[in-house]
Formats: sequence, structure tokens, C-alpha cells
Amino acid sequence: MDGILTAQIEETSPDHQHKTQNGFPRSVSSNSEDEKIVINKPKSIANGLHKGPKHYPDYIQINVPVDSRNTFPSEWWKTGIAFVYALFNMILTTVMITVVHERVPPKEVSPPLPDKFFDYVSRVPWAFSVSEISGMILVGLWTIQWLFFRYKSIVSRRFFFILGTLYFYRCITIYVTTLPVPGVHFQCAPKLHGDSQAQLQRILRLLSGGGLSITGSHILCGDFLYSGHTVILTLTYLFIKEYTPRRLWWYHLICWLLSAAGVICILLAHEHYTVDVIIAYYITTRLFWCYHAMANEKCLKISSQTNFLSRTWWFPVFLFFERNVQACIPCSFSWPISWPPGCFKASCKTYSRVQKTGEDVEKAT
Repeated sequence: MDGILTAQIEETSPDHQHKTQNGFPRSVSSNSEDEKIVINKPKSIANGLHKGPKHYPDYIQINVPVDSRNTFPSEWWKTGIAFVYALFNMILTTVMITVVHERVPPKEVSPPLPDKFFDYVSRVPWAFSVSEISGMILVGLWTIQWLFFRYKSIVSRRFFFILGTLYFYRCITIYVTTLPVPGVHFQCAPKLHGDSQAQLQRILRLLSGGGLSITGSHILCGDFLYSGHTVILTLTYLFIKEYTPRRLWWYHLICWLLSAAGVICILLAHEHYTVDVIIAYYITTRLFWCYHAMANEKCLKISSQTNFLSRTWWFPVFLFFERNVQACIPCSFSWPISWPPGCFKASCKTYSRVQKTGEDVEKAT
């Protein structure tokens, strides 16, 4: 009997072990190989690269398909065309000012037109200088912001096209209607009576001085309808606000105060009629908003019967500039000058050391 019981126990022992390995509870004092792995697992994680890379690699390479179409292509050659367009219209405006200056009626013959703002507010002589200083500050701020903007090529051609179109309109308005001087304080340069060489010198003087009274180049009369100073003050503020994050409200407020103070100082100096400033503000804001609405909405880039904005004369030019821009431009900034390649290598040196140490330890173990 003892021999029979011993044989039964020996025969049932493997079955018992088999059942415990297939899901039944084990003894706590079990020294199986699986328990050793479970116990040693936290140590391998704590040791970092000692045993971890064998079972858990540092990284896995995943092949992601690259979209061949760039959402915001630079296309600097288009930006160059927009710059030439703006420069041509600014030169044309200067030529038109010299032409209109010859037919401005003398203030003794045609006194200034009635203006309600002038009736209630007396002239402030230094106000026009303040207006030009405000404009120069805004242009400087916009230039600095443009240098750090990531998509500067797209923003540049938008700025140049809108500026060139505004000056093209200004060429037309100052030529078709010549208004008398807004005040008796104006000291207009003498008329040349067809002296083409002297007129060319005046054109060059206006261009070199930017048409500013501070530089002494604002000596001609007749360019009243509409105000070029108001165009610059308004347009630079609109671009500054549009291409900066909304959280910089204090920066927008400062630029708005500079723009508003510059426009008010134009009227305080009696350098333009009130209607000149109002029309300049209206045309600048509407052209800016229409262009950016068309640029940011894909449905407005299609010429159709329901898209009335496609009936503007400059719609083909707009399509030429904005056809490849696939989305609204984000407010993203970067350094204007790329760092040398050595700096990129130095920035990755720390990670390279860790990776190399892990590989060396893995080989040693």
C-alpha cells in the first residue's frame, strides 16, 4: 500500500504543477523564473540604460508621408513684383504732385474752402511735425516686426500691393480735382512754367526726403485729396495689429494711439481738409479689409456670379499673388538671420552624449 500511495503522489505532482502554472494561485515562496523577472523589473527601469535598451529601445522610427505642397510658399519673386508696383506708383504720385502744383490757384485769388474743423479749432504750428514723427515711429515698429515675422515674403507683397494701389488712387484724385490750399499759412514753392529740368530736380527732392516737412521736401501744394500721411498712419497700424498675437493688446493700444494722434495732428496743423483725412481713412481700411477677406477665404478666390469681390479690377493681380497661399497666415515669428550650423550641433551635444553612453553600456553588457 505504501508503494502504491507513493506512485500516486509522484504521478499527480506534475499535474498539480501544471495547473498552478496555467492560472491557479501560486505559493508566495515560489522561486520561479517569472517571479524573478517581475521582481527585477523596477531595477532595470531605475538603472535607465543598463538593461532597458535590450527590451525597450530608446526610439522607433516611423515613416510619415511628406506633403509635397507647401501651404505658405515664399515666392520672393512675386514680392519683388509687388515692390516694383508700389515703387512705380509712389514715383508716379510724386510726378503728379509736381504737375498739379503748377495749376494750384494762388491763395489771394482762391481762398481756403470752408471747413468745420478749422472753424472750431485754431491752427497748431508744431502739430504736423508730431504727425510725421508718429508716422516714422509706426513705420519703424512695422519694419522691426516684419523682420522677425516668419512669413515675411507673403506679408510684404500684401503691404506693397495695397500701398501701391492706394497711391495709384491718389494719383487720380489729386489730378482730376485741384483744391486750393487749406490755409493762408502755406508757403508754396514758385511755379516753374514748363521747366522740365527744374521739375525733375523737385521730383528727386521729394523722393529723397520722403515728402516730409521735417526733411524740407514738402514744399509743393496741390496734393490734398486725399491725405498721404493718413494713408501711412492707418495702413501701418492695420498691418501691425493684424500680424501680431491678440494677447499683445498693450502693443496694439500704443500703435493705435500713435496712429490716432498723427491723424488728429494733421487736422490741428490745418495741412489737409477734413474730407481729405476721412476719404484717406475710408479707402485705406476698406481696401485692407477686402484684400484680407479675399485672401483668408478660399471661396472668395474663385470668380463666380455670387462673389461680387471678384469684379474688382485688381482681382487678377490678387489671384496672381495669393493663388498658392492655402490658409490664413498664423502669427509666427523667427530670427531674421539663421544661426550658424555649429550652433545646431552644439545644441544637440547633450542628447548625443546620453545616446552614446547608452549604446556603449548596451555593448558592454
